[in-house]
Amino acid sequence: MLEKEFVRKINSIYGEAYIVGGWVRDSIRGVVPKDKDYVITGVLEGDFNELFPQAIKVGKSFPIYLLEVNGESCEIAFAKRERKTGIGYNGFEVSFDKSICIAEDLYRRDTTMNSIALDLQTLELIDPFQGKQHIAEQKIVPTSHHFKDDPIRALRVARQSAQFNFSIDESTILLMKECREELISEPKERLFNELDKALQSNKPSLFFLALERANLLDITYPQIYALIGQSQPAQYHPEGDAFNHTMDVVDRVSDLSSRVEVRFAALAHDLGKGLTPKEKLPTHHMHDVLGLDAIKAFDQHIGLPNKWIACAEFAIQHHMRVAKLKQKGKIVDFILALHKNSIGDKGFSDIVLIDKGSTPDCLLNFDKYITAIMTVKGNHAPSALQGKEIGDWIRQQQIRAYSQQKKILRCTPFDDQ
Repeated sequence: MLEKEFVRKINSIYGEAYIVGGWVRDSIRGVVPKDKDYVITGVLEGDFNELFPQAIKVGKSFPIYLLEVNGESCEIAFAKRERKTGIGYNGFEVSFDKSICIAEDLYRRDTTMNSIALDLQTLELIDPFQGKQHIAEQKIVPTSHHFKDDPIRALRVARQSAQFNFSIDESTILLMKECREELISEPKERLFNELDKALQSNKPSLFFLALERANLLDITYPQIYALIGQSQPAQYHPEGDAFNHTMDVVDRVSDLSSRVEVRFAALAHDLGKGLTPKEKLPTHHMHDVLGLDAIKAFDQHIGLPNKWIACAEFAIQHHMRVAKLKQKGKIVDFILALHKNSIGDKGFSDIVLIDKGSTPDCLLNFDKYITAIMTVKGNHAPSALQGKEIGDWIRQQQIRAYSQQKKILRCTPFDDQ
């Protein structure tokens, strides 16, 4: 069904249809909008079902339907009225009837930039809270005091600040702070989902900085909060404490890699510094070991994908030691371990480059080394060898292959052209 046919049918029973939320916001921002969400007013549910028998009801507390419009499965929601009755995002009493107008529905939304509707009959914007102006000012402003009714909105604001590079109005920060108590009991998957989206933004640090400004970072992502105030040797880290360093690294790695698991590994590479006893500062001996404990706690707190954990653990364990590797056998062991890890040589190299300012030879020429090492096969071993002798032979041949490749690279003349 085409959108104009959907609108015509809604109008035929004296209802009105609107597009709301992100599609309208992104259209105003000049960004290609994604999924359309519709809100209808002035319609009884029974009449809607008669008009659209193919629609699938998915809403539990109030009517939300899935309906194919312009070839896409879209949400069609009835304008609603909410009253907070409990804690968290489920603590609402929701009502709906044909008397509820679009402005009343928009009033209970989170921020003004998300409280704009497009009237599909007149093609006029319904913007009762100056959302278009705030988008132009690149500022996130709450629609009303009802912002705090759903505590996850605090994380959503922080995440959208990172996604859009928008500033957060002080009135929003004050309402975010009021979400603190309820955020403590939020389901862990909601915390993970916002972190996931924030790490996909152009500047993930804005997410954590906003949460710290709103006094929420310690209860949402305590392992990141623990980095605040953990001083570092000034000659190596003029940017300040471990938190400032981590924010810088995750942003700069994000400029190099779009892979969210690599960005998380960048975020996590120095997590162990948050566990350094205050009396040991500014040094952080053993922070690679402590970092593994921090990742376990992070996982227990919000639940992390296995790939994220594997990448983070590799970055934690090896980002310091890779440049110090001298023995050929240990270098080969490292190359093989990196070859097996989902972080990949490019992902790990990006983190090391940003963290240390340079890239060691085993990473610069990783492809050549791993190709040479992988030419060694167990079935090439002398037939007289048995058991452990075969493994020892393979290792020696791998070291030899690495050494030969290194010699070739060292002798390769520079191209002066």
